[in-house]
Amino acid sequence: MGRRALPKIDPSLDLSRHFREADSLPPVCDSAALFGRAAPLEVEVGSGKGLFLASASQRHGERNFLGIEISFKYARFAAARLAKLKSPNAVVVCGDGLALFSKWIPDSCLAAVHVYFPDPWWKKRHRRRRVLNVTFLKDVERALVAGGSLHFWTDVEEYFQTTLELIPQATKLAGPLPVSERAPEHDLDYRTHFERRTRLHELPVYRAEFRKQ
Repeated sequence: MGRRALPKIDPSLDLSRHFREADSLPPVCDSAALFGRAAPLEVEVGSGKGLFLASASQRHGERNFLGIEISFKYARFAAARLAKLKSPNAVVVCGDGLALFSKWIPDSCLAAVHVYFPDPWWKKRHRRRRVLNVTFLKDVERALVAGGSLHFWTDVEEYFQTTLELIPQATKLAGPLPVSERAPEHDLDYRTHFERRTRLHELPVYRAEFRKQ
């Protein structure tokens, strides 16, 4: 189930409040400056069309949400979605999530990290490219506040099991904590479009949460 062509973005939308390019960011993430206020910050790596950012930012107005998406066209599409909703607490950055976690996100600043349906890189020789690798997981642990969570969902059982084995080797995060599947309340009541498509095809979704002590 690959990505489909994106609808065109309304050219009248002002994306300046919701879209940033990694090259234009300051040397270190300053959440209060980025959002114009101090609030618990959650980061999604691989935001795609921005469904999670849109729904989470509307549901949790007391939190800030930062999406990182490497594809320029998808990052802009997600930002347009936020602009339509006028979500003041959500921003999309177009850039490499691994590099941003390594060089831009400081210690103990994130309430949660979300990684939903990352590219599985099916071939063994390509698996080193997976986002959930040792270096990234160590950066996640470093960046989370005490009590902060890593949320990982995928429709690839091998990726899920491999990652569950890797996390305790690379970090001291507690888990995996179970995450139950709930019935959607409407057609877009899913974390991501990938979850929606997977569940509509009646395929399993593997979910886990890990928490920093």
